[in-house]
Amino acid sequence: MKVTVCIGSSCHLKGSKSIVEKFQELIAANQLEEKVELAATFCTGNCEKGVCVTVDGTLFSVKPETAEEFFKNEILARL
Repeated sequence: MKVTVCIGSSCHLKGSKSIVEKFQELIAANQLEEKVELAATFCTGNCEKGVCVTVDGTLFSVKPETAEEFFKNEILARL
């Protein structure tokens, strides 16, 4: 599974760094290093939806305060 987090200017200002860090922490805690590829990308062109996260090509809008819930509902649930 590929999870991509936008780190472009708009998403960065909305907390993408903390989302990346939370996902890294959760991937390690759940021992998913072999199953989840976490990547970063610059602007996806969806700045108004910001922080843009794609899971296997599907676009989501995630906030730092919802990152853990998102991980459980959209990443763990698909494995």
